[in-house]
Amino acid sequence: MATEKTATPAPAEVGRTGRPEARPRVGGLIALIGHRPVSLYAASVLRIGYGLCYFAFLVRELPHREEIWGPQSPWTPALADELFRQTGWFSPLTLSDSPLYFDLCYGLALAVCALMVLGWRTRATSVLFALVVVSFHARAIFMTDGGDNLILLMALYLTGTACGRRWSLDARRTRLAVAGGPRRWAMWRATSDTWSQFDLARGTLVTALHNCAMFVVAVQVCLLYGSAGLYKVQGPSWQSGTALHYVVNLDLFRPWPALSALADSHPLFIAVAGYLTVLIQVAFPFALFSRLKYVILAMLLGMHLGIAVLMGLPLFSAAMIVADAAFLPDRFYRSAGRLARRAVARLARRVPAAGPPRTALVPPQAADTGLVRRR
Repeated sequence: MATEKTATPAPAEVGRTGRPEARPRVGGLIALIGHRPVSLYAASVLRIGYGLCYFAFLVRELPHREEIWGPQSPWTPALADELFRQTGWFSPLTLSDSPLYFDLCYGLALAVCALMVLGWRTRATSVLFALVVVSFHARAIFMTDGGDNLILLMALYLTGTACGRRWSLDARRTRLAVAGGPRRWAMWRATSDTWSQFDLARGTLVTALHNCAMFVVAVQVCLLYGSAGLYKVQGPSWQSGTALHYVVNLDLFRPWPALSALADSHPLFIAVAGYLTVLIQVAFPFALFSRLKYVILAMLLGMHLGIAVLMGLPLFSAAMIVADAAFLPDRFYRSAGRLARRAVARLARRVPAAGPPRTALVPPQAADTGLVRRR
């Protein structure tokens, strides 16, 4: 009987190598997902970045809003409603043909984007922001590009993240509430067993939802880069290194013809840039868990800036750059914040010293110069 009690544990508990089996590992993974929120600064960067992108997009198209989404658009609200019946989309912009109603919706959309950037009541504002992006995207579905599609997906994913816990008005309000001490309602909730259990369950659910949403964001970007790179590999022009030559010679993507001609005059540069584009897109999903990730992110930043300038696609490039920022760790953003605060403090100290010397408003009197004593 004693030998039976001291026998080795069952295979379900310990494996052949003495390590725990998959069941404890899964339990630890579930506990990790609901224990601590990850990438809070990265989620805030996504919130600020995509809020700014869509706000700038709506401001840029302000003079042409009627022709794109309004009642004067060639794609009339009736045609849009007919398409919605087939696709299942929905847009509040088609509820009325009144120009006043459309301008009111446009102003509310700008206000929601601004509140998203500031991080005011982000739980509700993120849902409203997703509704704004979906509404404008569905209203003119045939005028969208890859940047619009990515912003639409990210706006939906951000509704599940805790993107207002850093660099937001919500975070500032929380700090002020903690500094001011607990209120009577908060003290009652802390002493109540029912509310304590409710807050614990709510915190676990919010944390798990945030971590899963950030994981979906990472998977989405990896799929985007991986599929784009594998698709390019199959093309003969990318294999020969001449794909970018044809790209910079397309009239539709030549906002600066002289700059495009200058880039095309260096065939070796065009070929190397094409091969590097394919390489970093294919290697991106496999380099996320190594230090090579930072090199690839820097190269992707240069690539997207080149796309914005040479091809005239600033919204697409900005959307991709913001998506890439989700892979930077929180310690990077904390260090960047400290460096920014130090730079601002140094600049504030230098500004008064750089000004002209102050002169006395009242000239010195005779008693101050010693003339009275000599007399």
